[in-house]
Amino acid sequence: MTIERGGDWGARAMPPDDLRIFTDPLEALDLITERRRTGGDLPPIGLTSGDLVRTLGGPTSSDLSRADEALHVKVDLGAVLVDGVLHWFLSHLVARRSWLHGRIVVAANAAFIGRWNVSPRAHPGDGRLDTVEITEMPITERIKARRRLASGTHIPHPDITVRRPNAAQFDFERPTRVRLDGRLIGPARSLSVRVEADAIDLWV
Repeated sequence: MTIERGGDWGARAMPPDDLRIFTDPLEALDLITERRRTGGDLPPIGLTSGDLVRTLGGPTSSDLSRADEALHVKVDLGAVLVDGVLHWFLSHLVARRSWLHGRIVVAANAAFIGRWNVSPRAHPGDGRLDTVEITEMPITERIKARRRLASGTHIPHPDITVRRPNAAQFDFERPTRVRLDGRLIGPARSLSVRVEADAIDLWV
């Protein structure tokens, strides 16, 4: 499910001259991280691929550098303290040891993780993160839920907790691998997640 929004959220317009265009969302995230850590301003960012773009229904222009029009939106940015070290993410945080065993925590700004519609209600411009959490769930139910991920019909489920906070805390008994937008950050035992509303001037 992709976002279709009317009203005052998003509009088609000519991209600005100082637009920074990225085909790889991780390169955009590197720029955002560098500017956040040094206190620099963020330029307008153009994205042509990735889970956030898919959630927004894009790409809406085949070549942003030559486009007369593209979709312009203000989107939220995820921020997380991973064992006390601050990081950011555009689309999602995933903390897990395995999809089929143990605890799983997802904090999503975008609906999709690859081909999976993990957080169907996630909206990157609502000032919230959608958290999806599994603690105890039989493996047979996990297999069924995994088969439904592509369509987003794995929820609602009594063993899957979905919330929509603007900040959340997660603590793990054992070090758990954390990925931000698919990139492995490392194992962690404590996550403090929050949203930075309307942080990114995004074009797709």
